[in-house]
Amino acid sequence: MHIIKNKFVKFLSSSDWLLPEEKWSTSALGRIESAFTLGNGYLGMRGIYEEIPDGTEPGTYIAGVYDSAASMVTELVNAPNPIDFRIIVEGEKIDIGRMNVLYNKRILDMKNGFITRKTLFSDTKNRKFLYESLRFLSSQNPHIGVMQIYITALDKQAKIIVQDTIDDSVTNIGSLLEGRKRHTQLVEVSTSKDMNYLCVKTFTKKIWIAYASFLAISRGMGQGIGTLNKIFNMALKKSEPVCFTKIFCINTSKHIGHKDLKRNASKELRKAVRTGFEKLLGDHITVWHKKWQKADIRIEGDKEAQKALRFNIYHLLIAGKERDENVSIGARTLSGNGYGGHIFWDTEIFILPFFIYNFPRIARNLLLYRYHRLNAARRIAAQKGYKGVLFPWESADDGVESTPPYAKNLDGSIIEIRTMDYEHHIVSDIAFGVYHYFTATDDVRFMLQAGLEIIFETARFWASRVTYNSKRDIYEIKNAMGPDEFHEIVNNSAYVNKMAQWNLFKAADLYKVFCKNKKRLFRKIQKKLIISEKEIEDWRHIAKKIKIPYSSSKGILEEFEGYFKKKDVALAKFDDFFMPVLPHEVSIRDIGKTQIVKQADVTMLLYLLSHEFSEEEKRKNYLYYVTRTLHKSSLSPSIHSIVASEIKDTARGYAFFLFSLYGDLKNMFGNTAEGMHAASLGGTWQAVVMGFAGFRISKGLPSVEPRLPEHLKSIDFSLKWKGSEIKVKAGRKKIKLFVSGKKKGYILVKCFGSVHKVPFNAEYVAHS
Repeated sequence: MHIIKNKFVKFLSSSDWLLPEEKWSTSALGRIESAFTLGNGYLGMRGIYEEIPDGTEPGTYIAGVYDSAASMVTELVNAPNPIDFRIIVEGEKIDIGRMNVLYNKRILDMKNGFITRKTLFSDTKNRKFLYESLRFLSSQNPHIGVMQIYITALDKQAKIIVQDTIDDSVTNIGSLLEGRKRHTQLVEVSTSKDMNYLCVKTFTKKIWIAYASFLAISRGMGQGIGTLNKIFNMALKKSEPVCFTKIFCINTSKHIGHKDLKRNASKELRKAVRTGFEKLLGDHITVWHKKWQKADIRIEGDKEAQKALRFNIYHLLIAGKERDENVSIGARTLSGNGYGGHIFWDTEIFILPFFIYNFPRIARNLLLYRYHRLNAARRIAAQKGYKGVLFPWESADDGVESTPPYAKNLDGSIIEIRTMDYEHHIVSDIAFGVYHYFTATDDVRFMLQAGLEIIFETARFWASRVTYNSKRDIYEIKNAMGPDEFHEIVNNSAYVNKMAQWNLFKAADLYKVFCKNKKRLFRKIQKKLIISEKEIEDWRHIAKKIKIPYSSSKGILEEFEGYFKKKDVALAKFDDFFMPVLPHEVSIRDIGKTQIVKQADVTMLLYLLSHEFSEEEKRKNYLYYVTRTLHKSSLSPSIHSIVASEIKDTARGYAFFLFSLYGDLKNMFGNTAEGMHAASLGGTWQAVVMGFAGFRISKGLPSVEPRLPEHLKSIDFSLKWKGSEIKVKAGRKKIKLFVSGKKKGYILVKCFGSVHKVPFNAEYVAHS
C-alpha cells in the first residue's frame, strides 16, 4: 500500500478533538452524515461523501427557511446541494460504495470545525488513486462554504472526467404519510466571468435561494485557475496531484431583496476567492477557537467521555445563530429532516441554558423568536377560547401550529397526534426560559422589550385555562397532557399544574418589582397589555389554590389525578445500556393503563423547581418514578442523571449520563439518521454542569455544589454571569474560581453551602 502523508494533516487538531470514521457502510451512512454535520448557525450541511454514493441523503438547511409545498405542515427546506463532486476514471466512478477501497478515513475536527478525508482507491486495472479532501462552512462569513479536493494517480497516468454541480433536484425525505417532497423550483442558471450562479425559489413561501460558486483547478498545490465548466476532461500524470478548490456563497431573500441576491452573492464570493483557501480556513479556525474558549468543558478522569462531551458541545455550537432574532433551534438542529425542523419546548428547557451561560446573545435571540410570534400565539389561544398566548406545540417560521396530524407509534402503528391540542405546558416552559435568562444576565432591557410581555401573557393564559371547583375551593387544569405522553389526556397533571402555578406567581412578582423600579418604562407595557392591579391579585389567588396532586400516604406527588389507580407494572429487565425494557405482557396500545411513564415528568419538576423541594422529597419522588420510567424520549436520561446526582444515586446517575452522552454517537435512539437530538445535546451539557458540578442559581446567587462520580477528579468550565465570566474548576473538596469582567470589587458565589466573596481577576479557592 502507498503510504502518503495527508495533505491536510497540518490543519488537524490533537487526537482528543478528532472524531474518526474509518469503516464505511451503507447501514451507518445516515447516522454518520448527521454526526458529521457542518454548520455555522446560518447553514447546516450533512456530512455526506462528495461523490454521493448510493444511499446518501444530502441535506443543506438554512436557518428559518421553511415551506409547505405538497406537505400537510410547513417544514424546513432541504435546499440545493452544493457538494456534488464526481470523478470518473476511464468509465469507473471514484466512489466509496462502488470502487475497491484499500484505505479510508474521514475525520470530523471538532475544535476547528471541518471534515477531512483520505481514501485510497483501486480500479479494475489495479491502478491506485489517492483522494483527499477538506471542507468547512465558514464561521467568519456564514454564507460561505469551502471545499478542497486532491486526486493523485499513484502508479500510472489516467484520463478522468470531472463533474461539479449544485444539485437542485434534492428532496425532503418526507413524513410518514407523504413520501419525498421537493420544495424549490429553478429560477435562474447563469455564468459570469469565472463564477457560476444558480437561483431557486420555494413553491409556497416564495423564498429565493441564491448560489454563487467558483471552482479552481491546479496541478500540484494551491488554489489554481478558475473554470466555468461543470463537466470537463483531464489527464492525470503519475504521482502529480491535481487540486480542485470550490468556494460557494448562499444567500436568501429573507434578508436581501431577490433583485439584489445575485449581485450580493457575487460580491461575497469574489471577496472569498481573493482571500484564498488557506486564509479562509485560518480565519474560520480562529473563530472556532474563540468559541471553544467559552464553551469547552474539561473533565479529568475519563478521556473517552471527554471527547464525547465535546461532540455534544460541537453540535450545540453549530446550531446557534448570533445575529438573527427570527430563527430558533429545531429539535434536530440543522442536521436532518427529523420533525420537519420544528421548534418544541426542547429549545427553552434543554437547549437554552447552554447559550445563556456561554453565548447569552444567542440565548436572547432564541427568546426573541418567541416574542416576535406572540400575535400568532394570541390567535391560537383565542381560537381555543383562552386569553393570553398559547404557543404552538411545534413551531416553524411563522409561529402557527405545525404539528402533523399523524405519526408512527413505538410499535409501528399509525396514531393520531394530539399534542397540539393538550400539551399546553409549553406555555410555562417558555416563560421559565425567559426568567432563567433574566436571572443569569440581569438583562433589564430585554425584559422591558420582550420578556415581561411573554411572562404576563403566559400568566393570562393559565388564568383563563384553569377551572374553579367550588365544592373543593380549588382551581384545576383539566384535559391536559404533561411530558409523559403515554398518558395523553389527564386532569391535574403535577407537571402542568405546578409549572402553571410557578408562572402565575412569577408574573405577579415581576409586575411588583418592575412597577416599583422602572415606573416610566414599565407604564408602556401596562398600557399596551391593559394590566390592572386586580388582575395581578387574581393571578396570585389562582396560583395559591391550583390543585397539585399529592399522596400524603406515599409522601410523593401524583403524576396526575388517578395515576396511582393505574396498574403498577415493574420494569425489571434492562438492555445493554442499562435502560429499562417494556415488559412483554404490556403492549404499547395499553401502556396508558399502567403507571409506566414515557419520560421525566414529575422528575422534571424536581430539577426545574429544585428549590421548592427538600432533598428528602426529591429522593422519595425520584425513587418512585425512576423505577417506572421507560425513557422513550431523548429528553429523559439527562434529567434523571441530574436529579440522581443530587440525591447521590451515583451509579445510576452516571448510567443515565452515558446514555445521553452517547445518544447520537452510538445511535442510542435508533434514528440519528434523521438528525441530531438537540434536547439530548443540551441535556447532556446540563447533566455535567448542573448535575456533576452542581451549578445552580440559589437565592439569586451562582452556586456550585460538586457531586462528582467516583472516577472523575474535576470538571473545568466557564460560565457567563451578569456580564462577567466565571471560570470554575470543581473538585470533590475544593473549587477554584476566577472571575473576570471588572477591575475592582467582588461577586458573591455560594460554594459547598457557604457564601464566598470572590474578587475580580484573582484566583479564589473555596474548600468544603
